[in-house]
Amino acid sequence: MYPTLFEIGPVPIRSYGTLLMVGFVAAILLSRRQARRLGLSSELPLDLGLWVLVLGLIFARGVYVALNWTDFARQPVNILCVWREGGLSFHGGLLGGLLAGVLFSWRQKVSFWLLADMVAPGLALGYAIARLGCLLNGCCYGLPTEGKVTWGMRFLMWPDSQLTTQPSHPTQIYASLGSLVILAVLLAVHSRLKGRGQLFLLYLMLYAVMRAAVEILRKGVTARVLFDGITEAQLASAVIFALALVGFIIRGRQASGESAADGGEPPQ
Repeated sequence: MYPTLFEIGPVPIRSYGTLLMVGFVAAILLSRRQARRLGLSSELPLDLGLWVLVLGLIFARGVYVALNWTDFARQPVNILCVWREGGLSFHGGLLGGLLAGVLFSWRQKVSFWLLADMVAPGLALGYAIARLGCLLNGCCYGLPTEGKVTWGMRFLMWPDSQLTTQPSHPTQIYASLGSLVILAVLLAVHSRLKGRGQLFLLYLMLYAVMRAAVEILRKGVTARVLFDGITEAQLASAVIFALALVGFIIRGRQASGESAADGGEPPQ
């Protein structure tokens, strides 16, 4: 693995943080294209992105630290050292991003659901790139392959260790490829959905399914089991899927009702 890409003098450039920022920039660029399609200003994604970056990182780190408090209890200062070894919760980042979106939409007087649809494809692309940062960093890997597949990879069992795992599932790659499939689905159906917010809610449902599936290969290794073989992320994904499904149905019905009342086409 390559947790450090290169060094500039005494400053190491970490692969995780670098790929995270590359994913963020890629998400902004794709969201700008989506903004033009929705009739919004192409500057909105960057403005919104700054809000999401700040609140998303705070919540992503906060949730990760809360779930792994025993690792930080003796040296709380390490809470701030996210650039060293990573340590971010996507579900926490999603919560922070949602809060940022709500505050930004209120401040700019733009529909939250319109903003959500604007960023949905970018989220899928950014996640795919960020997971490659996990691969280079050597975290978030899966169970030993036990010879069942030929592409197993060895990962360091902990940072600065010389001990490696058995050939294990590169679940980071699985998650990255899964997110690219989600991106393709979103781009294929975005013009067919009737209501504002449905594209974003569809993303949440697809992500929840993908994440729960990948967790099967991570549980007990880099994913902590919560109860009855269910990991923390699987439980969170189940809640996200249920809420997003309900929201998807409601937004669709509202769009159909508005279209019938206006006697025209449903809003996109």
